[in-house]
Amino acid sequence: MSITPAKQIREALCFVVQQLRRQYFKRLWGMHIGHGTRIACSARLDKMNPQGVHIGSHSLVAFGAAIVTHDWVNGWNRDVRIGDNCFIGAHAIVLPGVEIGDNCIIAAGSLVVRNVPAGSLVTGNPARVVENNVKTARYGVRLRGPAIAPATAQEATACCCGKCPRAKALVAQAA
Repeated sequence: MSITPAKQIREALCFVVQQLRRQYFKRLWGMHIGHGTRIACSARLDKMNPQGVHIGSHSLVAFGAAIVTHDWVNGWNRDVRIGDNCFIGAHAIVLPGVEIGDNCIIAAGSLVVRNVPAGSLVTGNPARVVENNVKTARYGVRLRGPAIAPATAQEATACCCGKCPRAKALVAQAA
């Protein structure tokens, strides 16, 4: 399958726009944005405390996401740190003072109020860790591999109905 010239031009223009946007945030606002990071045009990065935004390399901030580094009501500024190879989903909100580790996935619409350990998948309002040891490639694209067995019997029964042969074997292993 060959790529059409129109698609090649469109991809080249998209790359140029992304690089210009990254340089705009870095040079004009003084934000710390890593190499290869992509930020959607409708994503909102806090400009009240722009030096408080720290995003690692090859991360992606999707459309409508907001990264907030100030609290106007309480009158304080806190840095937000996002690691390498992270994905911040559409309309997610990251509040001031939060640190997100490397290789994390923040689901769409999540409200992140606490630190997120590396290799985590978080979702909800407030965001909670629903999965650990997540492996991601650039831009937070999840790497699929062989299934990792839950560590405890409680996790084994939580993964499904608890009646399937796999869950029974995991419960027996944990006991």
